[in-house]
Amino acid sequence: MPSSALARSRKPRRGTELVCEKVFRPLAHPLVLLFAHLRVPPPVVVVAAGVVGLAGAVELGRHSLLAAALLVQLKTLLDNADGQLARLTGRTSAFGRYLDSEVDLLVNAALFAALGWTTAQPALALAGFVAVTSVLSLNFNAERLSREAAAEPEAEGRGTAVLRRIYGIVYAPQDRLAEALVARRPVLASPTAVSLLANLGMSTQLAAFGLLMVLGHPIGFAWLALAEVAVIALALLTKRTPLEEVA
Repeated sequence: MPSSALARSRKPRRGTELVCEKVFRPLAHPLVLLFAHLRVPPPVVVVAAGVVGLAGAVELGRHSLLAAALLVQLKTLLDNADGQLARLTGRTSAFGRYLDSEVDLLVNAALFAALGWTTAQPALALAGFVAVTSVLSLNFNAERLSREAAAEPEAEGRGTAVLRRIYGIVYAPQDRLAEALVARRPVLASPTAVSLLANLGMSTQLAAFGLLMVLGHPIGFAWLALAEVAVIALALLTKRTPLEEVA
């Protein structure tokens, strides 16, 4: 039944990203069932999401804000579908996880490059890209460290090895920084903090980006990302945060 399939495709995670869970995940599920019926490999869906996201960046660079916004939301839909498909069909893999992370980073870089081009504010766009990347990294690592999950065995293969090396270059420094932050402020891995950070996840970020594009103010997303970092930094610099009082 579709409801049981939806439950089986759910990713076990501490903290719920409401925009993802209430909007994109249900919308993606019919696609997941279709892809499963057609035996589409999950990495193909990852690549399709990347192509759509890059098309969104092209449209943003051409000042076609509505088209860019729609393509970015379609990218998010497919991005939700690939993980659901992998879990539903029992085809999760290290290759797919690495590919998904690296395609997401490529699309984000392209979107912010297009943002800098179309608004003639490349420095602000670059700062926004760094800010969003940092927030997403903290979101991912806080949840991971809260579970103290052991590393899963990875099947050996040339493709996986290449993607793992790329991940090591791009993401490993971010992971180490997040681990250092959590070591200094363990509250970041508390259930309250993980739940709050979950709602700064990729689906939410790109939904906000799309909304700002539709409103004709795409550069506002860079300011939003910087504001998120400022709030998190302020919380970390405070001797005792509201999160610690709750914990």
